[in-house]
Amino acid sequence: MRLLDRVVETPRPCELLRSESASLEHLFMLDVSPTELDALLERGWRRAGPVYFRPACAACAECVCLRIVAPRFVPTKSQRRAERACSRLRRVVGTPRVDEERLALYARWHAQREGTRGWEPSPVSAESYALQFAFPHPCAREATFYDDDAGGRMVGVGLFDETPRALSAGYFFHEPDAEKLSLGTANVLALVADARATSREHVYLGFRVTGCASLRYKARFEPHELLVGRPSSEESPDWQAPPSQGR
Repeated sequence: MRLLDRVVETPRPCELLRSESASLEHLFMLDVSPTELDALLERGWRRAGPVYFRPACAACAECVCLRIVAPRFVPTKSQRRAERACSRLRRVVGTPRVDEERLALYARWHAQREGTRGWEPSPVSAESYALQFAFPHPCAREATFYDDDAGGRMVGVGLFDETPRALSAGYFFHEPDAEKLSLGTANVLALVADARATSREHVYLGFRVTGCASLRYKARFEPHELLVGRPSSEESPDWQAPPSQGR
């Protein structure tokens, strides 16, 4: 892999925990192999296009990387309901793409979040979408959900990475009027099923933040493991099951 630049942000107000400040470490890299991405994921790094990032906050450690243990995963009753509600949808996995249908779906979804959750506006162009979600990478995958009962309408798009040892959920957006289907949950369950079918051990969900309602849901996928600290490339990562885990 080729490291082009490394940037550590100046601390700024945290968007997830209003009482805290936040800082991210960014690595701008090209030619990252699937095996190298596996090692980065194991050490808490996330990928968005050519950028790899993880928290670098000095005074806060609330962002904790979480991964599902796929072979032992057991869905909850509500997760089973989401799976059943979405079972009629057609799921297609392929290479990430950029087109007007995806851009329009993202715009509708984000506008709905702006109205209901107070998100800041985030207009996306074809170029910015391609850079963040469809940047060429050997691990990049896209799962699209279609409602054939509604003429084959695209209702959800999930971006994820597929490495030799794991799957890593990156981003998911969906049709606002499909909210009741719990498509986000169904997307994670589909990734767990994919991991099991291909003998992969883990599904990475990114950062769990217990004080942030929109990220707290990740801890409901059990069993899962949490990364201890921010290990360097020379250190062995320490993943532990939370002591309170269990139903």
